Amino acid sequence: VQLQASGGGLVQAGGSLRVSCVASGRTFSSYAMGWFRQTPGKEREFVATISWSGGMTHYADSVKGRFTISRDNAKNTVYLQMSSLRPADTAVYYCAADTGVGSTLSDEYEYWGQGTLVTVSS
Repeated sequence: VQLQASGGGLVQAGGSLRVSCVASGRTFSSYAMGWFRQTPGKEREFVATISWSGGMTHYADSVKGRFTISRDNAKNTVYLQMSSLRPADTAVYYCAADTGVGSTLSDEYEYWGQGTLVTVSS
């Protein structure tokens, strides 16, 4: 499966932004999906994951209550709605697909998108 992330941009602190990730192929609904983020010089950090059906989600403590992951299997798309953004949320955001049940560990994901940059100004 190929993943294409989009929707990043510049937003002020306290603002909102939604990033999207479109998957190619007809088996999107069989994958758990995740969002990770990375800043220069740091490890890729888990943000959120969602099960293949969308019935189960899990978030990093740093984004819980502010970010929402969702998916539309009919559109082969997973979303990350980000609210109450902080400068610390500035990063390249990556979507990833997992043939398992979803994980907080980046090594569990088999497919990765190219990333989309989110910049939050103070």
